[in-house]
Amino acid sequence: MMVADFPLWPEQASTFAKDVDALYIFLIILTGTVSVGIFLTIFGLAIKYRRRPDNELAQDYEPPKILEVTWIVVPTIIFMGLFVWGSWLYFHLARVPDDALDIYATGKQWMWKFQHPTGQREINTLHVPVNRPIKITMASEDVIHSLFFPYFRTKMDVLPNRYRSMWFQATKTGRFHIFCAEYCGTLHSGMIGWVEVMEPTEYQKWLAGGSEGSMASQGEQLFQKYACNTCHTNDATGRGPVLAGLYGKDVTLSNDTTVKADDNYIRESILNPQAKVVKGFNPIMPTFQGQVSEDDMMKLLAYVKSIGQNTAPATTPAPAGAKGTNP
Repeated sequence: MMVADFPLWPEQASTFAKDVDALYIFLIILTGTVSVGIFLTIFGLAIKYRRRPDNELAQDYEPPKILEVTWIVVPTIIFMGLFVWGSWLYFHLARVPDDALDIYATGKQWMWKFQHPTGQREINTLHVPVNRPIKITMASEDVIHSLFFPYFRTKMDVLPNRYRSMWFQATKTGRFHIFCAEYCGTLHSGMIGWVEVMEPTEYQKWLAGGSEGSMASQGEQLFQKYACNTCHTNDATGRGPVLAGLYGKDVTLSNDTTVKADDNYIRESILNPQAKVVKGFNPIMPTFQGQVSEDDMMKLLAYVKSIGQNTAPATTPAPAGAKGTNP
């Protein structure tokens, strides 16, 4: 019987669904076999050594050495094999391909909000192309959620006050469930949605169906709205560091430590700029905590990423507060 035909398993619809199922099924078979073996052994020994007149007195019995050695060596080999297998699968799930399509997700009681790089927004529905790696950068506006794609065999907790990322590559077109796998309040069970996996040409047509501009361009507008460009200039004459080309680079802080300018670094620099001050700059940047929504934060992040991909400085400086930056 195919796994997909068994009601306990959803259809396999991603590149690593078979790998996850293989490990899971092996664990079920292993634990089930051991459990049944232990039960049968106890049952058999209970009958064999039941109390009888000829065995009223206890007798010393030395178990065979080979039994003890086998009981130590065989489980060790099995558990080490499981450790290697599970570690390999974990790192495979954790390493996002370089060519992945960036999509941003926000969890909120009780809905999922998605934003595409081209600016399209969705609630409780996510459109993606088939056979293309999809990276989802996630944050929560309130409590802990968990974004779960059962058909893709991947799940990640979504936390407030920080970004996390996950990825998948759908191998089949169709409509697949989205669930929240972390209890998040009274309407937790209603925090569901759908992934619409489309052919690349159909996905491009869907993207062309209207937009308010790309996330990066919307982030540039926010950058100017909050007057970030008055301090973060591209000619290094501003009171804050240059943000063009910042994303993904190592940044030296005032205490001579270095950090990588990743998603969480940029977020912290906007909301808590005094936490990590860039070397050579004063801690004068004001906090934007409570002023920038989670959706706008992701737009600013997309803008910083976009100017980081340019080989030449952008015409407009990056968002106010890339981590450790000071306006």
